[in-house]
Order: sequence, then C-alpha cells, then structure tokens
Amino acid sequence: MSFETDEKHHTIDHVEQLEKVDTSHFDAAAADETANAGQINLNSNVDAKIKNPLAGIPEDLLMSQVEEFAQANQLVDCTDLLKRGALCAQDPAGFENVQGITDDERNALRDEVVHKWRQPKTMLLTVMLCSIGAAVQGWDQEGSNGANLSWPTVFGVPDTPAYPGQVIPNAQRNEWIVGLVNAGPYIGSALIGCWCSDPLNNYLGRRGTIFVSGIFCLLSVIGSAFTQSWPQFLVCRLLMGIGMGAKASTVPIYAAENVPALIRGGLVMSWQMWTAFGIFLGVTANLILYQVGPIAWRLQVGSAFIPAVPLVIGIYFCPESPRWLMKKGRYRKAYGSLLRLRNTPLQAARDLYYVHAQLVEEAAIIRSSNYITRCVELFTIPRIRRATLASFTVMLAQQMCGINIIAFYSSSVFVDASATAGQALWASFGFGLVNFLFAFPAVWTIDTFGRRALLLFTFPQMAWTLLAAGFCFYIPSDSRAHLGMIAFFIFLFAAFYSPGEGPVPFTYSAEVFPLSHREVGMAWAVATCFFWAAVLGLTWPRILSAFTPTGAFGFYAALNMTAFVMIFLWVPETKQRTLEELDYVFAVPTRTHMKYQLTIALPYFFKRHVFRQNVVLKPLYKFDTHLASEQARGVAGVTESRPGSSGLKEKLNL
Repeated sequence: MSFETDEKHHTIDHVEQLEKVDTSHFDAAAADETANAGQINLNSNVDAKIKNPLAGIPEDLLMSQVEEFAQANQLVDCTDLLKRGALCAQDPAGFENVQGITDDERNALRDEVVHKWRQPKTMLLTVMLCSIGAAVQGWDQEGSNGANLSWPTVFGVPDTPAYPGQVIPNAQRNEWIVGLVNAGPYIGSALIGCWCSDPLNNYLGRRGTIFVSGIFCLLSVIGSAFTQSWPQFLVCRLLMGIGMGAKASTVPIYAAENVPALIRGGLVMSWQMWTAFGIFLGVTANLILYQVGPIAWRLQVGSAFIPAVPLVIGIYFCPESPRWLMKKGRYRKAYGSLLRLRNTPLQAARDLYYVHAQLVEEAAIIRSSNYITRCVELFTIPRIRRATLASFTVMLAQQMCGINIIAFYSSSVFVDASATAGQALWASFGFGLVNFLFAFPAVWTIDTFGRRALLLFTFPQMAWTLLAAGFCFYIPSDSRAHLGMIAFFIFLFAAFYSPGEGPVPFTYSAEVFPLSHREVGMAWAVATCFFWAAVLGLTWPRILSAFTPTGAFGFYAALNMTAFVMIFLWVPETKQRTLEELDYVFAVPTRTHMKYQLTIALPYFFKRHVFRQNVVLKPLYKFDTHLASEQARGVAGVTESRPGSSGLKEKLNL
C-alpha cells in the first residue's frame, strides 16, 4: 500500500470559500491506494473487513513517506518522533518491539488500555467545559416547563382551566400557541441553527462556533425574561434555537475528535449527562422560584443564562480540534493540540500520522466540495449515506421514545394527574433527579456494552413503562395511588432512558461521519432531532386533548417499539473503534447488515437466550489485527506474562 505523493501536492488552498478538505495533496496517494490489489472499497465493503491503512507497508517505504510528510508540513524537527509514532500506528499491538521508544512511552501506551481513564487534565477539562453547553439546553427546557404554568395566562392564551368547569374561549387556538412557543427553540435549531454550523465551523473552527452559539444562548434567555407578549417570547426562543442548533451540532464533534477511541463514548456522552444536569438544575430553579410572585416564570426562564457564562468565557482556554486543523492543512498546530490532549509526544505523533493516513483513504472516494455538494453527498455517496441513515434513526428514535413529553410538559402532565402546582413541580424535580443520576452509568456502559446494545435493551423497557403510566390514569383521581403510580412509572421510564437513548444519539452521530462531512452530517442529525422535538412540542397539547392521557402515552409506547425495529435493522455498532476505522464499518452495505441481523443475530438470540442452547455468534466484521483499537490485545499479550497480571484479560473484556 503506497502513500507516495509529489511534495507540491501537499499545499492546502486556504482561501477557497467554504472548502472543507482540499484533497489535492492526497490525490496521487489516493490513486496508488485504489490501484492496490488489497484495497478495501470504502463505498461497498461487502466482506465487512476493518483494516489499518498503514498495515502492510514495508518499513523503509513507510519511513520514506514519514520524512516526506514531515518536510511538507513543517515538522522536520519531529521526524524521528513521527517515525516511531508511525510504527506504533502501523502495528499497535506490537508497540513493545518498536526500537527507540522509552520505558515511559511504553508504560503510557499500556495505560491507554489498562488505565484508560488516566488522561491529561487539558483533555478532561476540554470535554467537561464544552459539555457545560449541554446544560444550557437542559435548563432551557425546564425553565419553560415550569413557566408553562404561568405565562399562557399572563399573555392571554390560557390552555388549561384554572378551576373545574371553567370554559376557555379559543382553547384549541391557545393550545397551538402554547405548543408553538415551547417548540420555538427546536424550530429555530432545525431550520437555521444546525445548518449554520457547517459554515461557522469552516471559518471559525470548533471553538469559535461554540463561542458564537454560547452568545446566542446567553442573550436570548435574558431577553425572554423581559418579553411583554407571546410573539416576543416566541422570537426570543427562536433566536435561542439558533444557538442551540449550532452548539449541539459542534460540541459532540469537538469532544469526539479530541478523545481516544477506547473512552470516546464515555467522554462524548457527557453531553447527555450535562443535559440531564441542566434539566435537574432547571427543575430545581423552578421549585425555588415558583412562589416568588408574578415574576416567577420570568426568573425561571431567565435563569438559564447561568451555565452559558462559563462556556463563553472558558472555550478559548481549550485547544482547537487537531482533526479540524489537519483538514485545514495546519499540521504543526494540530500536533501542538495533540501534545496538550495526549500523555506523551509519541502518542501525539502516532495519532497525527494515523489520522493523516486515513485522510488519504477518504480522499479516494471523497473529493473537494462546497457546502451544497456536501449536503447532497449525504445521500449520494454510499459510505456517507449509511452514516446518514444510522444517525437519522438514533436521532428520530430519541423523539419517538417520548422523553420530551416529560422534559417539556411534565408540570402540565402532573397537573392533569390531579396534582397541585407545587406537587407538580416537586414531581418534576423527581424526574430531573432520576434523569441526572441514571446518566452516570452510561459513562462506563456505553464503551463496555456498546451503543447498539444499550438501545436495543432500553427501548422495550421505555415502551412498557410509558404504557403503565398511561394506564395509571384509570386509577380514581381521589386515590393517593393515582399521582404516586403515574410519577413512579415516569421516573422508571427516565431511569431506562438516561443510560440508553439519552447519551447514544449525540455520541453516535458525532463519530459516524468522515472528517470531510462531519459538520454537515452532524447538522443533519441534530436538525432531525430538533425538528421532531419541535413537532412533539407543537402537537402534544392537542394529542393530549384528543387522545386523553392514556391514549397519548400508549401512542408513544407504540413508537418506542417501532424505533426498536429501526435500530435493530439500520444502526451498526461503533464502540471502541477509532473515528478513522469507522469508515470501514459504514462501508458495509445496509443490505448486508440487515441480512446478518435477521438471519444470524436474531436466530442466535433465540437459540442462546430463549432455548438456552450452547451456540456461538458468528461475527459480522473481520477485524485486522493491526488496528489502532486492537491495541488492547497486544497489551494483554504482554502484561499477562508479567507477575500480578492475572485477571487482566477479564478486565479488558477480551
């Protein structure tokens, strides 16, 4: 496999507008790659082989390529380090035998598996700080949730009777207005905010986009607290949606591009954990403020500015995404970012060259494009189309599961269950607390059990808990069990949601697209999520009125099972694979994936878990032993022979 390329082709054109990846410096190498007999087709990987782009290159040729790479990208002073890094990237399991690496470097490479959470403070701080942006979204949801008990009456559009038997003029019109205002942020996100993220990322980078989106989220909620009519309130929420869309499309990508593959899911899912934390803070603020008087709802809405402040202030203290810098041809700066995000310079050099090698692979199927063509290519390039389908499925499923019924309208739902305003806010507080606490297990389970497995387990559980909550409305309203059982099953629903469909969609969508289409792909995924969130927010008041609470909850229980089938057929597993290796996963045709699930995986499940037969599941993917993510096997092979290493295999899940 050859990566030879003329040096003049290494120059990136920095001035071409809306250029995502200038692949001119990859073209010669890509041509050589395609001509190679062992090349895997990244558009139709029918054999489901996952391979390392550096595997099989003779050492003298690889060293020559590294020297050319270093000269072309102002890294000559790092040539020796890059050579050692390239050898480690070529055969991750054999790093112990690479000449020239020190004992400290060997220990650091072992720790990537044995102590995978031992990461630099800068990397952990980056993920934590950026994920605070998710708390803004959660707090915004709950601010409007509590305010829903007051602002419709203040603005003359009440949608629920103040006392039994009250007749509300224009009740149906008011229900649509309340739904529209609640859906406002998601309409703004789906129609404008998400699609702004691609050009913003192109010109400003990941950090700049997060800063701009943070400003929108900061100022719009303050403006919401001073509105004097429902149209003004709607406009402020639409503006907030622009910030939410750009932020939600960028923060998970930024985190995914900065962290190692073995813990990428656990760290990127902090987006959901902080969203859950924001929801918890929001319900807490609602509970604290609801008795302060007529301005309570304004304080509930405006208080969401608090988490936006550290986001705006702190983002430029974090390093820029190295993959974004490499896409712009700024390899020297990318190496500088990696030095801050990895424990040793060797790991930074290894990752730099490995990502570069995969960019060459991607260039064989993806050429230079502008914003419009990239949008079209989401559906025309087979490898990208499969990622588009998978991300669409997990994002749509997040709305189909019905979580935002509770996140947007829990106070109203509990009032419909015969609770007082205070009791409804306390019950909403319980929902927020459960949602937050049960998000923590996903930090470990998402990279242990995998994204797909978590979804397939939790969706049936969410279906029956919603159905049970709906049937509890048949309990007589004067019984204490009426509100208690409804709240219990809603809390149980949240407990299943938080470690499954909660963290997976944003983590999954941030990792499945190739670098060239990552921004527009994530924009598509988040726009899908927020568009259907807007539909849910807009239609729930009318669905509740037309179906009754039992029918409405039963409707969403059925949607959970529909989502289960979609995930089973269309969502491949991505756990513990580098972002570059996922090119091969999504090169497997959808038909091949569906056939495997229906004819091999499904029969295996019934034979193994229903009929209790001793059978072995035939794997779908055939993994190259030289993959970066297969380093665990190499570490296990070395450490098992050392004293005190018993049980390491079990620890590594091997």
